[in-house]
Amino acid sequence: MTSRPVGIVAALQAEADVLLRRAQPRCAVPLGDGCSLLLSGMGPDAARAAAQALVKDGAQALVILGVAGALEAGLRNGMLICPGHVLDERGRVYSSDTAWSARLREQLGAARLDVRTDATLLSLPTPLPTTTAKQEAHARYAAAAVDMESAAVAAVAAESGLPFMALRAIVDERDDELPSPLLAAVDAFGRPVPARLIAALARNPAMIPRLPALSSRMNGAIRALRATLAVTGPRLAMP
Repeated sequence: MTSRPVGIVAALQAEADVLLRRAQPRCAVPLGDGCSLLLSGMGPDAARAAAQALVKDGAQALVILGVAGALEAGLRNGMLICPGHVLDERGRVYSSDTAWSARLREQLGAARLDVRTDATLLSLPTPLPTTTAKQEAHARYAAAAVDMESAAVAAVAAESGLPFMALRAIVDERDDELPSPLLAAVDAFGRPVPARLIAALARNPAMIPRLPALSSRMNGAIRALRATLAVTGPRLAMP
């Protein structure tokens, strides 16, 4: 029996690098084992276009893989979430494939890796850089974590009648603040733009001591994704 082709969307270069070093933006790359990866860039529009391209290329299941910010106080850096539901800013709800999520949880559990599958993941078109913004979003949507792309990929899966799953590792915790000038100093794929970064740090030198902690948060989330894929492979337990 032939395995179902799986299309994987990653928004950031660091997320895509978990599967393939230096993936080319907006270009689907076969990974073997019936999987293809597309580095989309940040935001729902980019993620939707990537998911549609993967479906057009023959994907029969869709995954969004990457990092997310915590909205619940108990979620720590590096924790894994495979949400049961994904919610967008308009209140539209998309469900992950139950059987697929259960297989992933079983495989990770056997490897003594924990993944939370009972959470709701919120997708918004812009980041939530402050603790106050995260608390307000949690109060409004009752979601555990937030990203920018999962709902868009889930919508394409629903429109196409395909199974969907999101796998996110927590990068910034609920009380972490993300300096807006630093967010503006990266490109659409999360890669620092040197000229922007130098200018941002020159105007805001107080941010410099915070850089190691921010880098450590991203490294912790990426390690969690790598540990997961070491167990499941790129198919993430899809048979």
